[in-house]
Amino acid sequence: MEKVVGVLLAGGRARRMGGGDKCLRLLAGRPLLERIVERVRPQVSTLILNAGGDGGRFRAYGLPVVADTIPDFAGPLAGVLTGLEWAADNAAPWVASFATDAPFLPEDLVARLAGAVEAAGADMACATSGGRAHPVFGIWPVGLKDELRRAMEHEDMRKIDRWTARYHLVQVDFPCRPFDPFFNVNSPEDLARAEGIVSPETRASA
Repeated sequence: MEKVVGVLLAGGRARRMGGGDKCLRLLAGRPLLERIVERVRPQVSTLILNAGGDGGRFRAYGLPVVADTIPDFAGPLAGVLTGLEWAADNAAPWVASFATDAPFLPEDLVARLAGAVEAAGADMACATSGGRAHPVFGIWPVGLKDELRRAMEHEDMRKIDRWTARYHLVQVDFPCRPFDPFFNVNSPEDLARAEGIVSPETRASA
């Protein structure tokens, strides 16, 4: 597949984690975001971070920080749109999106999603695991950016799966052993579970 821009979706409010930037919480001594960037950066041509507020708090990661182009915390679909519009301005035809609370995401995610799109002649792809879809982990054609903006502005479109239902979407399943690669940290309890996954034996690779 041609040039792919990766967009890290960090625009949530993290209410169950007490607010603030959930992706900057520490897992085994390292920020969640650091772990995710490490896994994602080799998979894409360019990587950007979708987040609001002062981008200086992410300066250590050396990434362009791009705020939502749709106002009022419109959810991850707004982050996808922001990535599509940024990619269009930077001559890239594809965007891959990633949540920033899933520190174990697959290192072959983009390759498998892109391969599935090409094999099926699909418009887009997203990941599944354990019988559940993970629409935030997807690959999207930049050519649909205007259609997505219209849907968000004029139809109050907010859910990714509602939007993708209009197109040929292919789902790519990932195994859940030894753990679900899309396990996401939404609460202090989840963070404790993630600490258990990153055991001393697996810490170097996870």
